Amino acid sequence: MSVLLAAPLLAAGLVSGPIDADCRFDGIALQGRVKIVTSFPDIRVQAVTSFPDLRVQRVDSFPDRCGRWQFVGSFPDFTIQYVESFPDIRVEYVTSFPGLR
Repeated sequence: MSVLLAAPLLAAGLVSGPIDADCRFDGIALQGRVKIVTSFPDIRVQAVTSFPDLRVQRVDSFPDRCGRWQFVGSFPDFTIQYVESFPDIRVEYVTSFPGLR
């Protein structure tokens, strides 16, 4: 019954994923320098192997496109905390073709 109720909302675009078409979550561009923290993150992330919201490629330089993250210890563009439940976004780490699913 709930599937029938959700179908018109999905078709109208009223229900969407947590990441918008510009590769932003809550106004944060999901590219750039990222720091892993244990408390007070900008984004709570769950690492998955299927059905991700974003495919992420770890890079050492030029994190200039959607899903390209350079992990740093200081001066991050945003911070993440890994969680097992209730994530803001789910990511899958890949070696090529990062970006929205």
